[in-house]
Amino acid sequence: MQTLQAIITGSVQGLSEFLPISSSAHIVFSNSLYNLFVNNGDINKYEEIFFDICVHFGTLLAVLIYFFSDLKNIIKDFFKSVKEKNFASQNSKILLYILMSIVITGLIGIVLKRPVEYFVSSPKLVCVLLFITGIILLLSEKMYKGNKELNLKSAILISIAQGLAIFPGFSRSGLTIATALFCGMDRVKSARFSFLMSIPVIFLASFIYPVFELDFSEISKFNLTAIITGTIVSFVVGYFCIKYFMKLLAKLSLKIFGYYCFAVSVLMYLLFQFFYHH
Repeated sequence: MQTLQAIITGSVQGLSEFLPISSSAHIVFSNSLYNLFVNNGDINKYEEIFFDICVHFGTLLAVLIYFFSDLKNIIKDFFKSVKEKNFASQNSKILLYILMSIVITGLIGIVLKRPVEYFVSSPKLVCVLLFITGIILLLSEKMYKGNKELNLKSAILISIAQGLAIFPGFSRSGLTIATALFCGMDRVKSARFSFLMSIPVIFLASFIYPVFELDFSEISKFNLTAIITGTIVSFVVGYFCIKYFMKLLAKLSLKIFGYYCFAVSVLMYLLFQFFYHH
């Protein structure tokens, strides 16, 4: 792991984790391109796993800090509802929906674990899924109404979308926000729920599971300076990405991100077709 690669990957993670353009696809692309054109040497897979955990920690910290006030109110209202045995408030329902999403996403992740591993090693397949993400974003805008509140049915469908986004190329935020739009929610509320429900998923998928794959005896061989740098970059970029994306969503449609997914997927596919044989 070199510092330049860490900065690039940290920036990519911070931007693409929350924008509907697939962070997993962009990390597959950036790592594949970096190894193709800059570094063709052996890669320490344990260092890659540890670095992936760290940059995800950066984006997790960003979403926790940005939505700290929302989270505090949601938890406060939830315990108030438990005490009063009345879950009528939207905040108390949101926490229940988030807990439900963990179960649904986790079950889908377990079922799809093996095919996902195959996609990670195939950048061209990732390009195909990113192109499909673009189609979904455009279709969601075409059906956009934006006048409904989050309900149980919507939460279940959004959770299923989040589970399917385990495939690199399927944007987690893209599929969840698009599904919310299909269910009649507005963009800002859709993005808010998407980011809130990402917190436990990022934690479980990026910390708990990968830790069991780590060989801690290898840590002394890691470039910790590069890893720390990449983590800080992912946090800073991620925080400002959320901040400005939430503001832009009130004015912009998701079409621009759909067209971006089309352009990147086609360009990357052609590039990997001619230069990357894996």
